[in-house]
Amino acid sequence: MIELQGISKTVPSGDASLTIVHPLDLRIDAGRVVAITGPSGSGKSTLLGLIAGLDAPSTGRVVIDGTDITALSEDALARFRGARIGFVFQFFHLLPSLTAWENVRVPLEIAGVSGASARADALLDEVGLSPRRHHYPSQLSGGEQQRVAIARALANDPPILLADEPTGNLDSATGRQVIDRLIDVNRRRGTTVVLVTHDAELAALAEVTVALRDGRIVSETAVSRAATS
Repeated sequence: MIELQGISKTVPSGDASLTIVHPLDLRIDAGRVVAITGPSGSGKSTLLGLIAGLDAPSTGRVVIDGTDITALSEDALARFRGARIGFVFQFFHLLPSLTAWENVRVPLEIAGVSGASARADALLDEVGLSPRRHHYPSQLSGGEQQRVAIARALANDPPILLADEPTGNLDSATGRQVIDRLIDVNRRRGTTVVLVTHDAELAALAEVTVALRDGRIVSETAVSRAATS
């Protein structure tokens, strides 16, 4: 479970300060698919970065499965993220000089996972890219690159997967395929998936939609799992 307690983020802006996320509380139950929506500048990506521990809040606490990550040292937080949180970026962030398979295998090798090559094979098969395993990012479509990024994010089998505008650089049809893949990860693995999107149609595929405006939660809507099938 993810709990945000009085979380806010304020940054310097010239001689004044700018509040990107106003103090808010949010609870995300384990095993759910949650979409964070809102217009540009509403604080979506900042909120996701706070959940991931990639950014420190100005006030409040982020508690993940009973661990207050805002109280961890930098090294302890890095270890926690590496073990428990996978992250998918809008711009893929694949290494261009490595094949799809190598992009997935490298973090496994860095983590000292035994059987890294076989696990990379299995992860690419899971996202339907085994036939493209030896292709470089430049040889893959945007949707294929994002699926490689999802496989890489799942390398350490994290219980939480965060995705920041994972369809932002894709056409609507390809974007739907990527969202379907993320939902499939949730249903087969039980992974908690939290994604940021400005696309209301894609957000509607999630079980819970949290709408932000001007750094504040303006609505939180839940639907049954059957309705997202």
